[in-house]
Amino acid sequence: MVFYFKARPEVGDYTIFMGIDKHENEELIKYGFVEDIWFHVDKMSSAHVYLRMQKGQTMDNISETLLEDCAQLVKANSIQGNKVNNVDIVYTPWQNLKKTASMDVGQVGFHNPKMVRTVRVEKRINEIVNRLNRTKVERKPDLKGEREAIIAEERAVRKQFLREKKRREDLDRLEKDKQADLRSYKNLMVAEKMTSNKDIAQANKSLQELEDDFM
Repeated sequence: MVFYFKARPEVGDYTIFMGIDKHENEELIKYGFVEDIWFHVDKMSSAHVYLRMQKGQTMDNISETLLEDCAQLVKANSIQGNKVNNVDIVYTPWQNLKKTASMDVGQVGFHNPKMVRTVRVEKRINEIVNRLNRTKVERKPDLKGEREAIIAEERAVRKQFLREKKRREDLDRLEKDKQADLRSYKNLMVAEKMTSNKDIAQANKSLQELEDDFM
């Protein structure tokens, strides 16, 4: 089961979600999207919370208010973190999550620690947490199927891009060949390479002159 939440409308159309348990977290880790940003309470047990960004966006596009929604939801879903103030929340792109065979279920590391950011939550803000909880929807998604559908869509877009690129290259090549042919034709028509009627008359004897020569 995955819980889905809606961020405050004024920040845009963003979905925040988390797994119901550590086993569901394994699925989320395995079948995440490039646009997903992962959140967790630093050095404490908590839910794995994800923010799905818009295509082409990165962590740099997360506004302060959107970040606050995510951080408050993470804190509220940490047994220990929800009881204390001044909790640090770490977040990083899904692609930066590192999973090895030796790790426990739900445990992750990072490929690049420099890509991990931290935000401090001084205290729980019930207004934010309650608003998010009112938007909560429970679903059991086909995470693998969703991931495969995205990959297929990206592959189709890539193929279309390559086809368009090849078409443009073919058109450019045809235009270059056309221009080369025109230049070649113009070279044949330059004055020093042309022969006038007078030149032809001087170079060739008349029929009468040929007959006289024959006689």
